Amino acid sequence: MALYITDECINCDVCEPECPNGAISQGDEIYVIDPNLCTECVGHYETSQCVEVCPVDCIPKDPNYEESQEQLLEKYEHLTK
Repeated sequence: MALYITDECINCDVCEPECPNGAISQGDEIYVIDPNLCTECVGHYETSQCVEVCPVDCIPKDPNYEESQEQLLEKYEHLTK
C-alpha cells in the first residue's frame, strides 16, 4: 500500500526530505504523497521514514492503493533502474 497524509498535517516540513523516492511534495494546503512513487521505503529502509519522523502521526496506509510487499519491491526496483 502507498501511504497518504491526512488533513491533520501541520506542514512541519520534516517528511519531505526523508522520502528516498521523492514521493512527498507540498500540496495546496498540506503535504501529499504520490502513490505511484511511494514504496513505503521498501528497498531503502526497514520502516517508512516519513511515518518515523511525523510528529502528529498523520501518515497511514492508503486503502485506495493496496500493494503487497512483493509489489512494493517491484515498484522500488522499477524506480531505481
